[in-house]
Amino acid sequence: MSALDWIVVAGYFLVVVAIGWWSKNRIHSVADFFTARGQIPWWLSGVSHHMSGYSAVMFVAFAAVAYNEGITIYFWWPLTIGLGVGVGVFLFAARWNRLRAKHDVKSPLEYLTRRYNLPTQQVLAYSGAALKVVDIAAKWVAISVLLQGFADIPLEVGIIFTGVATMAYMTVGGLWADVLTDMGQFVIQAVAGFAMLIAVMIELGADFPFTMWGDLPESHGDPVTGSVTTWLILAFLLVKTFEYNGGMWNLAQRYMSAPSGSEAKRAAALSSALWLVWPLILFLPMVAAPLIVPGLTNGEESYIALAKELLPAGLIGLLLAGFFSHTMAMVASDSNVITAVITRDIAPVLVPKVRRLTEGGQLMFARITTVLFVAVSVTLAITTGGEGFVLDTVVELVAATMGPISIPLMLGLLPWFRRVGPTAAITSWAGGLLVWYTVRYIMEDATQAQIVGLPLLTSLVLYIAIGFLKPERTAERDALIDSLETDPEPGDTAAAEPTVPPQGRTPGVPAA
Repeated sequence: MSALDWIVVAGYFLVVVAIGWWSKNRIHSVADFFTARGQIPWWLSGVSHHMSGYSAVMFVAFAAVAYNEGITIYFWWPLTIGLGVGVGVFLFAARWNRLRAKHDVKSPLEYLTRRYNLPTQQVLAYSGAALKVVDIAAKWVAISVLLQGFADIPLEVGIIFTGVATMAYMTVGGLWADVLTDMGQFVIQAVAGFAMLIAVMIELGADFPFTMWGDLPESHGDPVTGSVTTWLILAFLLVKTFEYNGGMWNLAQRYMSAPSGSEAKRAAALSSALWLVWPLILFLPMVAAPLIVPGLTNGEESYIALAKELLPAGLIGLLLAGFFSHTMAMVASDSNVITAVITRDIAPVLVPKVRRLTEGGQLMFARITTVLFVAVSVTLAITTGGEGFVLDTVVELVAATMGPISIPLMLGLLPWFRRVGPTAAITSWAGGLLVWYTVRYIMEDATQAQIVGLPLLTSLVLYIAIGFLKPERTAERDALIDSLETDPEPGDTAAAEPTVPPQGRTPGVPAA
């Protein structure tokens, strides 16, 4: 890292401070903090949705896969996400938005009390929040590995520094700060990504990438190779369809924050197109890395080695700023949505007086929750950080457990499952997690496809089968589902009844 590199990094943090300060003036309530009151343009929502799926994990763990196994990384990760988000254009994006517009929902889980019941909402809220703590801890480790490689900053110092910086601007600026940082991240990534692509092209010749495949290790040009199988790709396609259309709660927020359901669909279409095209540009230099920095024993250091070898002073700083931006933006969006879940879904049930807070009191409570959540994830990252933690956590734990959590959440939006009630929802959640634990820790020689796919398939089968055998359809649930089919009429600003009933009471059950 030269002085010019550090100047570029410092400039990035000044931009982050400016974004946070500008966003602060737009935050007056929890609706502004969590959903921006549906005022984010569709193109900004789409870019933010796309960029919120990235973190420094891509340049550490996934760079290692590209270095060791080749182009298969594109086929089992961004391609499956792009196709999955494309499905969401037609099924999920508009429905998420209409929950906000018609029912004043500020958290993706807030509608579950009316759709199923309060216990269902609570088990999904607690398990999802616990999962996100681990997921975010892995992302802190990833950015700190890069900091250590570029600037020799100790792992713990890097985690704390990045965590505090993210906590500061996210607590002040809410969702507006998050989506604007995503946009800045997209610009930085475009400059740094094309700079790396051009540098590799100069190094390997103008025919790159067409002539490199014969020089790479055997099978590096194959879509399916090594530990990656066709079944694994299909399992990821199924998981990512749920995860990136709302199972990853912060991405549901992007749809909710668009001006309308039709605008949310446009945002999803933009995100899908970006997922299909842009990661290929980023991954080609990673795949070519064995030709430029051969013999690395730790593939997680391949992108760092590539940057040191090819990029001049200033561009390394820009690349590092991009890594910061990736992780900080993704973690900020996760923190914002988890804060929404805790503030809107968990805390009011544990402490009923939270419902009686003033608008300003609710906003202060949301900001305090953001600080506490980030602090817990940083602490976990420091105590568990290390080689292998990133990939194991993100690929196996997050992908495998996302299915059991997202099946009741996502399918509950669709009219085809209106007869499915709380019994099926909780059973599918519990059955999926039990199968994940069995496959991951008890079965010997379980494949990665089984670890990722079987929990979601189990939850899906249980959800549909129990819903068929024990239908729990009610008029209230039908009305909720039907309301998500169309956008509100122009001028209709009346919100439906609160999705969290007073004093945590289950809808339809009289107060004592």
